[in-house]
Amino acid sequence: MPKGKPLVVPDDGLTTAQRRSLPLLMVHTGDGKGKSTAAFGLAVRAWNQGWDVGVFQFVKSAKWRIGEQSVLERLGELHDETGEGGPVEWHKMGAGWSWSRKEGTDADHAVKAAEGWAEVKRRIAEERHDLYVLDEFTYPMEWGWVDVDDVVSTLRDRPGRQYVVVTGRRAHPALVEAADLVTEMTKVKHQMDRGQKGQRGIEW
Repeated sequence: MPKGKPLVVPDDGLTTAQRRSLPLLMVHTGDGKGKSTAAFGLAVRAWNQGWDVGVFQFVKSAKWRIGEQSVLERLGELHDETGEGGPVEWHKMGAGWSWSRKEGTDADHAVKAAEGWAEVKRRIAEERHDLYVLDEFTYPMEWGWVDVDDVVSTLRDRPGRQYVVVTGRRAHPALVEAADLVTEMTKVKHQMDRGQKGQRGIEW
């Protein structure tokens, strides 16, 4: 896209301005680092535009508080105090780690994921947020904790002007097909491969 211009102009009857305002379903997938980080950066951009932002973490432990959560929640407080930016909500919808799946049984995780997805569906029907960050949501889809067809149809056919970004490895092909923007993070090297654990300020 040279100079930010699309290579193709579709014959859809829309003006350039109308087409530019169409909401996007976005997916950040792949084995590389940075999927959630990119989505949270997108949330900061949305906040700056005055959008209502809803973040829903589907797998990470409720005990785990990442740096982006502190920043975005503080930005939400700033909006409440001064009117700057937009409102922010952050919800932890699951339990256990995506890479080890500790804390509780699979049945526990499945119930929490289903409950979390039901809440997101309600909010989408109500057009509650301008941007939804569904963090690590590919895993409940992969593990069968939520119905893939239901997820795809809900996100694809959502009403109004609601943007959605889904993060996680191994995004389901049906989700990729329905999405407007898909980015695959490719791992070239990672310090954990040589036995170096995650670091404060880098991984959280």
